[in-house]
Amino acid sequence: MRRPFLAGNWKMNLDRRASLDLARSLADSLPEGRDVAVFPPFVYLDEVARALAGSAIRVGAQNVCDEESGAFTGEVSAAMLRDVGAELTLVGHSERRHVFGEADELVSRKLQRGLAEGLEVVLCVGETIEERQAGRTEEVVLRQLQAGLEGVGADAVRSVTIAYEPVWAIGTGHVATPEQAGAVHVYLRGVLSGMYDEALGEELRILYGGSVGPQNVSELMAVPSVDGALVGGASLKADSFRAIIQHR
Repeated sequence: MRRPFLAGNWKMNLDRRASLDLARSLADSLPEGRDVAVFPPFVYLDEVARALAGSAIRVGAQNVCDEESGAFTGEVSAAMLRDVGAELTLVGHSERRHVFGEADELVSRKLQRGLAEGLEVVLCVGETIEERQAGRTEEVVLRQLQAGLEGVGADAVRSVTIAYEPVWAIGTGHVATPEQAGAVHVYLRGVLSGMYDEALGEELRILYGGSVGPQNVSELMAVPSVDGALVGGASLKADSFRAIIQHR
């Protein structure tokens, strides 16, 4: 039985005070039997990690550099993230791919760098509306998944969570139906089973992301192949994110 995982990606939102207030208000919100993480902006990561120390809510970074160290102005290394309390990092988020032009090969290097430094990694995959309408959803997520996990062995991949985020549903209010989400999750699990083995394919968690809120999380989580959610806007307010992580 895969343990549910609910994660809040704060993106480039909130100021220092709001970030700490939100973290503290969530600290005692975690019900038993599920994992919860938040991904604050880099500049607040250290203080948010301190605010959540001793709670069961984990803290991750929204991005990571693919290089170990060096003359990479503006970048943040995996070792630096670990040093300020991060336990996880996102890679391949659609905004990194489509706004900042990150290619599959760069996403793969970031994932491997994160794993090498002991971070757990959430690998995001997903298609645009044009790709879905062209019937290319499986082709796109297959390419992103295989490229992202290139060279990652069976032991290391246990530290990876997959997040299916259809680009057309992120921040738009348009949510994939449970049937649409479930179909892609089943496909991704089949690909993972083929890349590794069936047991490992069944073990790895696959989250859904894209306009998840208190009003639809239970319906999405009722789909057997959906193991959790990567939440954007609804994770910025304590009441809405609490409702998501405490859903029944």
